[in-house]
Formats: sequence, structure tokens, C-alpha cells
Amino acid sequence: MNKSHRKLRLKIQRGDIYLADLDPGVGSEQQGTRPVLVLQNNIGNRFSPTIIIAPITGHIRKGNIPTHVLITEEISGLEKDSNVLLEQIRTIDKQRLITKLGSLSKVALMDIEVATSISLGLDKKEEI
Repeated sequence: MNKSHRKLRLKIQRGDIYLADLDPGVGSEQQGTRPVLVLQNNIGNRFSPTIIIAPITGHIRKGNIPTHVLITEEISGLEKDSNVLLEQIRTIDKQRLITKLGSLSKVALMDIEVATSISLGLDKKEEI
């Protein structure tokens, strides 16, 4: 896909949800066109050509996976309840972003922060 035409001048904020093109993916990486949650801080979002994201899936697994955070359609702006996959955090170029779908509130981001901390091993009390 030719992305050179996508020179976005977006005001990307932490907690925003965008539709993004994650192809090509390798192995078990989330791929394809899918929603992603912006995790990066707003200073980085403003000045860097890349952003840190977590993919979102509409596939809801039963069971308590500490790196998955359920976001409902009411709070996310998505078409259905979905999981943010914090074990799949990655950096992407902003040119992969297609359109903004919604954003999470600061309250909703608190669960994201806990799962991110678990995924990155920052909370020594929580071991996966």
C-alpha cells in the first residue's frame, strides 16, 4: 500500500482509538486493518513520527487474562465490545493511521495502565 499520501496532521492524544493498517504482520502479531489504542504520551505524539500503540480485537476470550482490558462499545466508540491487547504493544509510523474512531476517558485508561504495567513487568507484585 502506498502510504506517502497519508501525511497526517492529526492531534493524536494518549487514549485515542484509531483504525490502523498493521500489515505486514509476522507470526502471532496482530495484523490487518484494525483499531488500535494510543499509549504514548502526548509530547511524543506531537513530535515523533511514530507512536506507541496496543492493538484492539473484537474477539473476547473467556477467562481472566491480565494483559487484556475489555472496553465496551459505550466507552470506546467502537461498534462492539472489544479487548485491548497489552501483550502486543508496538511502535508504528503515524502513516499507518487511517481514521480516528474514538477515545477513552482518563478513568477508562486506569485499567489500561495496570495491564500495561503487568505486561512490561513494572509491577513486581503481579507476575504472569
